[in-house]
Amino acid sequence: MENDLLKKVRKIEIRTRALSHQIFAGEYHSAFKGRGMAFSEVREYQFGDDVRNMDWNVTARMKSPYIKVFEEERELTVMLLIDVSASRFFGTSEKSKRDLMAEVAAVLSFSASINNDKVGALFFSSKVEQFIPPKKGRSHLLRIIREIIEFTPQEKGTDIGEALRFLTNALKKKCTAFLLSDLMDVDSDRKPRYESALRIAIGRHDVSVINIYDKREREIPNVGVVRITDAETGRCAWVDTSDKKVRAAYSEWGADAFSKADQLFKKFKVDSVSIATDQDYVKGLIAFFKNRS
Repeated sequence: MENDLLKKVRKIEIRTRALSHQIFAGEYHSAFKGRGMAFSEVREYQFGDDVRNMDWNVTARMKSPYIKVFEEERELTVMLLIDVSASRFFGTSEKSKRDLMAEVAAVLSFSASINNDKVGALFFSSKVEQFIPPKKGRSHLLRIIREIIEFTPQEKGTDIGEALRFLTNALKKKCTAFLLSDLMDVDSDRKPRYESALRIAIGRHDVSVINIYDKREREIPNVGVVRITDAETGRCAWVDTSDKKVRAAYSEWGADAFSKADQLFKKFKVDSVSIATDQDYVKGLIAFFKNRS
């Protein structure tokens, strides 16, 4: 069992490290480097300085104009918010959502490492299950990948808001955060339950969303009467997929839920990308990086 796990981790490392070096490192650098500005000092105002950086408290105290000076942050802190709810095991192609999530997280981790950034991880279900503080180093990154593959959460549900609130409170310094989730966290009206937590988190951190999904979560084929189980609640139901109205209602629910999530991200100007388990995630991530650059 241990050997099988090590083989999986090693396989993911070989594939994603090569992709990070050959493709993603430059794209990642362009998309995220230079975004953060750290306070450096206060000095007297000089002709041509941006008045928006004026430090009014010091100006009033010194009775002459002073401005705040900022420097570009050369090193970023990257946090991966990983959804480990029970629905991550679903997958109708060669990969489950968990498998795809592990590869995408590995690509982001190695790309960040190549750019000398620290990487941390937060695993969440309906609660924060585990927090791995940001660090550098290959062994640290492999630990994160290993945890994505083998981690057994205590809860089965999903609470994205709880993860975002933990991020906001745990990291005082601005970080670049990637939320990797199937976004199955909506209320009875199919609206995201994490809107208020997201609003607060983006005020402190640079948050991006990578929606990992399976096509059968958005449409269901005609395969007769089947028994469907909700992995997170355990509820079961028999569904007649040969009924066009049933298939239409299923598709409509999924389309509406994901549309409302997209609307929320656009409202808050949060960069996002959706990648299906049967799609090439390389193309999706490249498009995502270029869109940010």
